[in-house]
Amino acid sequence: MKPLPCVCAAWLTLTALAANSPPQEPTATIAVDVAKWLKKPPEQRQRHAPQQPLPKASIAAVTKAVWTTLKKEALAARKDEFARKDMAKDGAVKLLTVKVADREMKVLERTFGKAPKNGHSLWISMHGGGGTTAKTNDGQWRNQIQLYKPKEGIYVAPRAPTNTWNLWHQGHIDDLFDRLIANYVIERGVNPDRIYLMGYSAGGDGVYQLAPRMADRFAAASMMAGHPNGVSMLSVRNLPFMIWMGAKDGAYKRNEMAALWGKKLEALAADDPGGYEHETHIVAGKGHWMNLEDAASIPWMAKRTRNAWPKKVVWHQTGRVHDRFYWLSVPTGHAKNGQTIRAEVVGQTITVETEGVQHVRLRLSDDLLDLNEVITVTRNGKQVFEGKVTRTALAIYESLSERLDPSSVASVLLEIGQ
Repeated sequence: MKPLPCVCAAWLTLTALAANSPPQEPTATIAVDVAKWLKKPPEQRQRHAPQQPLPKASIAAVTKAVWTTLKKEALAARKDEFARKDMAKDGAVKLLTVKVADREMKVLERTFGKAPKNGHSLWISMHGGGGTTAKTNDGQWRNQIQLYKPKEGIYVAPRAPTNTWNLWHQGHIDDLFDRLIANYVIERGVNPDRIYLMGYSAGGDGVYQLAPRMADRFAAASMMAGHPNGVSMLSVRNLPFMIWMGAKDGAYKRNEMAALWGKKLEALAADDPGGYEHETHIVAGKGHWMNLEDAASIPWMAKRTRNAWPKKVVWHQTGRVHDRFYWLSVPTGHAKNGQTIRAEVVGQTITVETEGVQHVRLRLSDDLLDLNEVITVTRNGKQVFEGKVTRTALAIYESLSERLDPSSVASVLLEIGQ
C-alpha cells in the first residue's frame, strides 16, 4: 500500500519510499556530500539537501556532523545567555539568563559532584509564591536554589517571568524550558536523558501542568505541595512521577487533590501495565511545609533515565499544545487541546489510534524498529502504509533543528493521513 499524500511538498522527500529504493551510495561518499551541504548558509540547506538514501551504517556519522554544525551555530547565537554572575562569595551560586522572543527568565545555578562520562544531569526546580508581589516571589526563588542538593548534577532554580498565580504553567514557560534545556546540553554537555523536573507549592502546580506537556523531555518529575487544577495525567505514561503532600495541607484542598491524583495514576497504571510509574506520599503531621521530607524524591528520580524511544506513547494535548512528542508529531498549526494519540510499536508494526487529529507524522529511528525491513502502519484499525522507508540527511537535520536533543533524532519522517 502506498503512503498517503503529504500535506506539503517539502515532506515528499521525507516520506517512506517503495521497497525498490535505488542502490545506496558508499558511506564515504555520503559523508563528503553531507559535509559540503552543511557548509551552505542555513537558509539554503533545505533546498539543497542530499537526496541519496542513508544506510544504517552512516547514521551515526551524519547525525554527528549535523549535530556539530547546529550546536556550533547555536552556541554563537546564544553566547549572551551563557554569561554567569557570581551570586555567593564562594562562587557556588551563579546567575544567568534564558531568552525566547520577548520573554526573559533569570536562572540561579549550582553544580554538585563530578560530571559522569556521558555528562551531568540537570535538575529544574521551580519556586513557590505565585499570585503575590515580585519581592515575595524573588524571596521564594532565592530560597529554592538552596532547598535540594543532588549528589551529582547541575541544579537550577529559574525565576518565573511573571508574578501571577499560574506563573509556572503559562504558555511561554514551555518555550523557555525548551531553551534552558538546550542551552545546558550544548554549553555544559548535560545528558539529555537525565533531566529532572520538580517544584514546590506554585512550583508544584507547574509540575502537574508541565510534566504532561513536556513528558518527553524529562527522566522523572516530582510534585511538592501543589494543586493539579484538573490536569489530565494521560501523557505521563513514560515519565516516572512522584506526588509529595503534607497531610494537613488543606488550603484549596491540596491534600485531597494529591490523594485523588495518586489514585488516578494508580488506575492508569492498572489499565496499562508497564506504564505510569509513580509514588504518592501524603506526609503525616505536615502542613504546607514538609520539612524537606520530600527531598527523598531526589535519589528516587536520580535512578531514572529517560527512554527517548518508548515502544508505547500516549499523547494528550492539555494546556499549552505542542507539535512534537517522543516519536510522534503533528504539522504546525494542527495541534489542539483535547486531541489524543495512542501509538505502539510491536515488531515491525506501528498501531496508531487518534481522537480529534487529522494528520500525524511518525518520527522513526533504528532505535525504535528496524528501518531496513518492511514496516506496517495502521491507523484507527485501517492499514495506511506498508513498505520500506528511506533514511535521509534532511530528516536528521529537521529533527535536530526543531529540538537540540541528540538522543531523539529521527532519520525518517513518515506522514500518515486519516
